[in-house]
Amino acid sequence: MRIAFTSTGKAWDSIIDSRFGRTEFIVIYNEKTQKLEVIDNSAIKSEAHGAGTATAQKMYELKPDVLITGNGPGETAARALKNLNMKIYVDAHNLTLEQAYEKYKNGALKQI
Repeated sequence: MRIAFTSTGKAWDSIIDSRFGRTEFIVIYNEKTQKLEVIDNSAIKSEAHGAGTATAQKMYELKPDVLITGNGPGETAARALKNLNMKIYVDAHNLTLEQAYEKYKNGALKQI
């Protein structure tokens, strides 16, 4: 399973970025290979509008099975992600990626 995190950094000890659309990095954890893949999303900060939709498009290209984030995507982006059969988990505020992953595995994050 491939799990995507919105992140402020590039490693397991990075903090979850609460913003879906304007997240600085998308970090994908592949449970099969146990490796992290880092995607720089910082160019999105220059977008005046539509950051959530643009990040959702990037998720479409990356095809993770699960998204873990803070506040969650906006309505339009959430609808697009759900059409991809992606499971979305929120409320991972102020957690490292590793902590958020553990909470996800233990069923302690809210699914939307």
